Amino acid sequence: QVQLVESGGGLVQPGGSLRLSCAVSGSIFGINSMGWFRQAPGKQRELVARISSDSFTDYADSVKGRFTISGNIARYTVFLQMNSLKPEDTAIYYCNAVRWGSNFWGQGTQVTVSS
Repeated sequence: QVQLVESGGGLVQPGGSLRLSCAVSGSIFGINSMGWFRQAPGKQRELVARISSDSFTDYADSVKGRFTISGNIARYTVFLQMNSLKPEDTAIYYCNAVRWGSNFWGQGTQVTVSS
């Protein structure tokens, strides 16, 4: 099993920044990608950003140029730097890991962008 623990969410004003962290433990061998998803009330969970074991990154169009995923799977930590936050970024953010084709999820951290 893979355990994922997120931290760093909170309340921020529009235009502000937050940094999310995801700590990985358990059966790390075989993880080939990690990422961040989010789910707003009444909406489906969507991909925000992901990073592969060879450091290839991928972003949702809505966050390109504002969010940056970083970290290293082998070092068991992945980050999401979120800048220029907008009210529509408000959601629960979930850390995700893919290991041998199976998805693992963290418990989620709330991000609220409001004045």
